[in-house]
Amino acid sequence: MVDSTAGSARCILLTDHPWPGLDIEQSIIEGAGYRLAAGPEVAGTTQDVEALVESCSPAAIITCWAPVSRRAIELPEHLAIVARLGVGLDNIDVDAATRRGAWVTNVPDYCVQEVSDHALGLVLDHCRGISRLNAAVKRSGWDSNASGLLRLSNQVIGILGYGRIGRETARKFRAMGCRVLAYDPHFSPDASVGTGTTLAGIQADCDVIIVHVPLLPATTGLVDADFLRATRRKPLIVNVSRGPIVDNDALLSALDSGAIRGAALDVIDGEPNPTAELLAHPLVTVTPHVAFASDASMAELRRRACEEVVRVLRGERPEHPRNTPNV
Repeated sequence: MVDSTAGSARCILLTDHPWPGLDIEQSIIEGAGYRLAAGPEVAGTTQDVEALVESCSPAAIITCWAPVSRRAIELPEHLAIVARLGVGLDNIDVDAATRRGAWVTNVPDYCVQEVSDHALGLVLDHCRGISRLNAAVKRSGWDSNASGLLRLSNQVIGILGYGRIGRETARKFRAMGCRVLAYDPHFSPDASVGTGTTLAGIQADCDVIIVHVPLLPATTGLVDADFLRATRRKPLIVNVSRGPIVDNDALLSALDSGAIRGAALDVIDGEPNPTAELLAHPLVTVTPHVAFASDASMAELRRRACEEVVRVLRGERPEHPRNTPNV
């Protein structure tokens, strides 16, 4: 357990904060008697984070996008917790934290409504042509060309990953009158989807395929050339999870060959500088990794991550542990 009377043990490092103010963090951390050391708004490199850690030897590390390496975890004299400002843990060396005896936490449900809303919005935009028609009117004037517009309730929606967000996405599409299929290795039924399907079932039967799986070694490149070739209904591919789950080259090839009707992407492999060809493709709609965001979700995320850190430093068990530290 961290000795909170030690100088280094009173420092909490925030590696990056892609928002301008730190009022929430300061209120919680300094209000609990700890010192906040804040890194830049834009996430640095592995080496940048290690230098920040070395400079203050924190008792806790809070990270948004910045990588927290094995060395960053091993450097501090006292380290009790690495807290993720988000859901995924792909930027944290969880095994190193476990060996070190430090908790790893996340905030798994802060953006369930936002991400599921974003997925629904991207599909609605595709079916109703909102972005396309808006651009056409501004470019060429008023022309009520309704060709290509779709009835949403006729679409069969396939969801890859049936966790918190996948379930909420399914509920919203069911409320819109859609048939919903879901694939998850650990599928359990609910009111929206009574029976899970297979990947082959998603590929064969769905007009829209929404990616909600986490980024893991097993899911990296899940939507690849073989996956897309096996689709049967020229689906719209929607990714609101992590970019590397969808192979960029395979996606471009499927778009150009007509194997899929389009893609709606909030995340792209290579962001923030993904391939320009994908961004410019006329059948691709892009938002810049903002599906998780709203004023409410960001305030909740920041508050709960900081509260988790203070909880651990006071000797309590975290509410959302993602590992079991060695003691």
